[in-house]
Amino acid sequence: MSLVLNKATTVLPVDDAARARHFYADTLGLPHRGVADDGSEIFGSEGGPLLQLMPVKDGKHSEHTTLSFEVSGIERTVQEMEARGVTFQDYDLPDLKTENHICTTDSEKCAWFMDTEHNILCVHENITTAADYQL
Repeated sequence: MSLVLNKATTVLPVDDAARARHFYADTLGLPHRGVADDGSEIFGSEGGPLLQLMPVKDGKHSEHTTLSFEVSGIERTVQEMEARGVTFQDYDLPDLKTENHICTTDSEKCAWFMDTEHNILCVHENITTAADYQL
């Protein structure tokens, strides 16, 4: 058996599907593919990974990052997203500090934000390449 991640679907819980659709389509600019039979909003490019926003009634959401978008030029991306109304989280913890909303580690730069449904999302830029990792 072999699983292929480029065909994987990320499923996020949402309290209000219409409000979430607006955020993901209009604020983040993700291509909206339609609505599934269960009321889930589907996003993604043809042939690529999908994002499914599944309506839930319990209002339970993860307390950790649920989805991270790889970008190049994270500083520019953060500025553009802020201009579109995205609010980034700032941290000043012993093992996690942000400067201008961005945390820099040895391998990547990350910036976190929440969607309208309180899911924690991230944009990240890899500093090292896959070839830099010793497996």
